[in-house]
Amino acid sequence: MTQTDTTTAGSGRADGLLAPVPDEDGAPFFRYAARGELRVQSCAGCGEPRFPPRPCCPHCQSFDSLWTKMSGRGRIWSYVLPHPPLLPGYAAQAPYNVILVELADAPRIRLVGNLVASADAALNSVPPERLRIGAPVKAAFHETDDGLTVVRWLLERP
Repeated sequence: MTQTDTTTAGSGRADGLLAPVPDEDGAPFFRYAARGELRVQSCAGCGEPRFPPRPCCPHCQSFDSLWTKMSGRGRIWSYVLPHPPLLPGYAAQAPYNVILVELADAPRIRLVGNLVASADAALNSVPPERLRIGAPVKAAFHETDDGLTVVRWLLERP
């Protein structure tokens, strides 16, 4: 649930990038991110973590949930380097990456994001040749121009 991450729907920003549109179930994810915390929704009944957030547990069908704090660590499970044609706001930053991160605390949870040199760096701040499947990463939090905090990823060993 970040700039190019998992969202319910994207909306345009002034800079031409896509912005998440938090829904009722996903809004807590962004509130915790604004505090510098990576949390995922978990079932209060069976304890199973789930992402994306939703009202009902797919394992036990409970409607009770809580938000479990994660370590913010994971590994690159997959990645892509988008190629033209791109949306105009992204074309100037190409080549950039979009990564899929498997969380260390919940390996069945995978979050989409960007690998960057620092939380506020450009999307193309990490050279494509630095991307490796399995590389350890950690969460970083970036406040977008519209005030929403999104999760980005940093290499644990820069």
